[in-house]
Amino acid sequence: MSHTVNVSIQVLPFHPDPYPIVDKAIATIQASGVKYEVGPLETTMEGELDELLEVVKATHRACFVEGVDKVVTFVKIADAVDGTTIEEKVSKYR
Repeated sequence: MSHTVNVSIQVLPFHPDPYPIVDKAIATIQASGVKYEVGPLETTMEGELDELLEVVKATHRACFVEGVDKVVTFVKIADAVDGTTIEEKVSKYR
């Protein structure tokens, strides 16, 4: 099944100054080329599930590249038979 889904990711690096590490994680998402929106607690991506899960793995691993010893990553997947988009979820609030 190939259609558009939303995947949200929140990385929580265990580090005294986590914000630069979170910035690197977001830069990993940006470099992937997928559609995404940064929110106050998580970043939501849009695309095909397999591609987005690869971005999730790369984003999680990017935290270790930045030197943390431990990171917890939360992932949410929103899917529907006909697909789903970020715009469908937030357009009425814009």
